[in-house]
Amino acid sequence: MYIEKIKESINLPETVIIFDTTLRDGEQTPGVAITVDEKIRIAKRLDELGVDTIEVGFPAASGGEMEAARKISEIGLKAQICGLARVIKADIDAAVKCDVDYIHTFVGTSPLHRKFKLKMGKEEILNKAVEAVEYIKDHGIVAEFSAEDATRTEFDYLKEIYIAVEDAGADCINVPDTVGVMIPTSMKWLVRELKKHLNIPISVHCHDDFGLAVANSLASVEAGAEQIHATINGLGERAGNASLEEVVMALITSYGIKMNINTVLLFNISEFVSRITGIKMPPNKAIVGENAFAHEAGIHVHGVLEKAETYEPITPEMVGHTRRIVLGKHTGAKAIKSKLNEYGIETNEEQFGEIFHQIKNLGDKGKKVTGADLKAIAESVLGKAKKEIVKLEEFSVMTGNHVMPTATVKLNIDGVIKTASKTGVGPVDAAINAIQSAVGVTADIELKEYHIEAITGGTNALAEVFVIMGDKNGNRATGRSTREDIVMASVEAVLDAINKILILR
Repeated sequence: MYIEKIKESINLPETVIIFDTTLRDGEQTPGVAITVDEKIRIAKRLDELGVDTIEVGFPAASGGEMEAARKISEIGLKAQICGLARVIKADIDAAVKCDVDYIHTFVGTSPLHRKFKLKMGKEEILNKAVEAVEYIKDHGIVAEFSAEDATRTEFDYLKEIYIAVEDAGADCINVPDTVGVMIPTSMKWLVRELKKHLNIPISVHCHDDFGLAVANSLASVEAGAEQIHATINGLGERAGNASLEEVVMALITSYGIKMNINTVLLFNISEFVSRITGIKMPPNKAIVGENAFAHEAGIHVHGVLEKAETYEPITPEMVGHTRRIVLGKHTGAKAIKSKLNEYGIETNEEQFGEIFHQIKNLGDKGKKVTGADLKAIAESVLGKAKKEIVKLEEFSVMTGNHVMPTATVKLNIDGVIKTASKTGVGPVDAAINAIQSAVGVTADIELKEYHIEAITGGTNALAEVFVIMGDKNGNRATGRSTREDIVMASVEAVLDAINKILILR
């Protein structure tokens, strides 16, 4: 909303070109190695997504890099295929051999790079940059030039080298914030000043060392930059690069800039790249994280259910994601009722109150209740005996590696208190034996079948216990309970079945 108030004072381009470097800088993520076949598969997905340029790698670096670049160039993608090259003829020749459409050439320009890495003077570096651009253009290929570590380079020298490569025929200059030291204000100033002296498009390549890669990229666009280098999921050296999905959605929704990106594919390609690289996204990752459209707090859920925009800046469908209502201690009644309706589960007021109470208790214990958990809890509550003839008053169990599992129960059987203690092969067996002992004297009810299932993974998973009990008269009844405690779930399921049999009598 407020961006509208400053649009007149900023130099927004009509469109922004997305230069994807997932297959080059993204592969430089520590621990990531992408095979040739995987690079081809990712390149195809990027092309479907609609990126304008795909930087497929550094052909001179290895035979595998050259093979990947060549094969991707051959498959006829709509995107321009770019190879990286230093300002060295051998590097450029390697890229040319791969039949790429575009060569991104670079050389360090900051005092640190000049003195410690290149050991060259300003004039020599400038001459090499010009010669490299001219050599690329002699081959009829699009040339983009990067002054590596531009944001730590003296402005006058940076301006001089960019003007020189433009005169040499460069199609685009790139401003890399190589170690992510910029802030949005300084990035905007730098791009704005360069725009005063250059006629060709300006591109930016921002790293995320201080978590500002996306912000710095957007600030550059406000100053007139026409192209952004980005990677899927923000992959890249050290803390990574500007996240493509975040940049794209911010440009579209906040600035109203049109691009070729099919945003519905963003979540899908994010997951795809995550699987191939083995880099799992944090749940709270913007746009594509598991929790990007997840809601738990009752106030938020209520608002979202009434109108999604109350707590969502964009709809999940815009990026191919899905909304998720998480059940826990912050969840309100409206959210739980909504999920029950979604599953086609109808409850009366008393039954809903019990379901609501169980979910709140689980939330207070740190448990996140999944949809499967909710279904199991609801089924247990809905399946309960309508009348409790046998009520549990007290229960305890003792077990250990040098202790015979022993359970003690105190039951209220139609107003009469019964107690029993029994051993078993384990705590569940001991508990059921104790209940049968206390009840079976008068009812002669036995356990016929016992089933247990963990609803979700993890040691804190809810356990769903299902039992069948029977008596000497042929009466049978099922009992079900869902608890985080397996023994308590078993006790409740057995008592539920016993009550049903006693009602049948």
